[in-house]
Amino acid sequence: MKNILTGKVLIAMVVIALLLMCGSLAYILLMRPAVPSKAGMAASTSALTILPAPTSTLRPPPATLTPLPPTLSPSSTPAPGEIAIGVYVQPSTGGQGLRVHTEPGLQPDAFTAYDSEVFLVAQGPEQADGYTWWYLTASYDTARSGWAAEDFLTVIPAP
Repeated sequence: MKNILTGKVLIAMVVIALLLMCGSLAYILLMRPAVPSKAGMAASTSALTILPAPTSTLRPPPATLTPLPPTLSPSSTPAPGEIAIGVYVQPSTGGQGLRVHTEPGLQPDAFTAYDSEVFLVAQGPEQADGYTWWYLTASYDTARSGWAAEDFLTVIPAP
């Protein structure tokens, strides 16, 4: 097989490479922007604004819509420990759970409320089946609302 890389071919390759490099350098020098003179620099001023680097600050999660408890205006300020509209209460059953009803009275049951739950008194009082009933609402779950007997409720400070 014949060797194609002879001395003449190598010299021709080096000459072509030098011509390409010189042409590229000439193009760069001719196309660069002109440097303003010192007189032109004094006439044109520029302002430098330094921006702080971004930080890795966590964004808060998007706001979720939670229902607010109804705004209630009791007719008078209740005495401390007295159940009234606008007062917060907790069931006090000794851990047995309190049956909350769909209507004032012993029938029908809606759900069982536990001693750790907090409710806002929204309506009442109503008399039925020998008890005084108050309509309770849970601010964290609108499905947990109903009538409960006063004898099994304890007034607590507003959360």
